[in-house]
Amino acid sequence: MSGAGGASASAADDTLAGRLAEVAGRITDAAAEAGRGIEEITTIVVTKFHPASLVAELAELGVRDIGENRHQEAQAKAAELAALDLRWHFIGQLQSKKARQVRAYASAIHSVDRPALVDALRSDEASVDCFVQVNLTDDPGRGGTAPDALESLVERVLETPGLRLRGLMAVAPLDAPARPAFARVRVLSDRVRRLAPDAHDLSMGMSHDFRDAIMEGATHLRIGTAITGNRPVAG
Repeated sequence: MSGAGGASASAADDTLAGRLAEVAGRITDAAAEAGRGIEEITTIVVTKFHPASLVAELAELGVRDIGENRHQEAQAKAAELAALDLRWHFIGQLQSKKARQVRAYASAIHSVDRPALVDALRSDEASVDCFVQVNLTDDPGRGGTAPDALESLVERVLETPGLRLRGLMAVAPLDAPARPAFARVRVLSDRVRRLAPDAHDLSMGMSHDFRDAIMEGATHLRIGTAITGNRPVAG
């Protein structure tokens, strides 16, 4: 688990350090059960609605990968905590008009889901890591490209300067078991790697389903409340 290995606390320790250590232990156990090395898995701690002070505390505990899904909030935290060695992952739906602003602070964008956004992220300067998000439901409002449009979007990313394709991102449907959904993403990943052999990463798994994601090959977990505790009410 990225950054959590140094935390030591019992599973009953309901502090930030304790929750971080408890989740790290569960990730280690799941990786062992799946026959995978823990070094294959990056844990992104999602800090939506939490103050920058909590992110700073996470950094003190060794966390380096932070996830945000609202641009204005992410931009402010990244600016306030610029002195810390953090990698900011943008994981929410992204408006094309905000794309260049997100590029300015994000190490990775996990929600690339349409050609217009790919075009807006184009840059002749440094490349940013990106994941193509796949929608596993019939609800277009959930974000993500339809599976039948996957290859064309991947080709668009590969043709666009300034983007480095890492793999796929997905959110399991709320009304169905998670593991079959993650298994489907793994199959879709095989299709992607025919076009981009190095794009083997899978961003999937959250607080309630990360074990299933690990069993199906997740390389990037997006874990919020299991580590941070309940979110404050949005302002």
